[in-house]
Amino acid sequence: MPLAKDPGKSGSDQYCSYCFRNGALVYQGNDLKEFQRRCYQGMLEKGMNKWTAKFFTWMVRFAPRWKKGQR
Repeated sequence: MPLAKDPGKSGSDQYCSYCFRNGALVYQGNDLKEFQRRCYQGMLEKGMNKWTAKFFTWMVRFAPRWKKGQR
C-alpha cells in the first residue's frame, strides 16, 4: 500500500498500518506466499478491485521485510 494512502498511523516510515502495529510487524511468519494470500483476501474484503489487489499483492515482495537476510 502506498504510505500516502494508509488510512491509519503505523508509526513506521516503511510499513502501512495493516502491516505494522504497536511497534512490530503484524505477520510474524516467514512464508511470503501465505502472507500474500492473506493480503489479497484482506484487500478483497475491504472492497478493492481484484486487479488492483493482485498488483499490490505482487508488490509485497519488495517490502523490506521480504528482502533476503531480513526474514
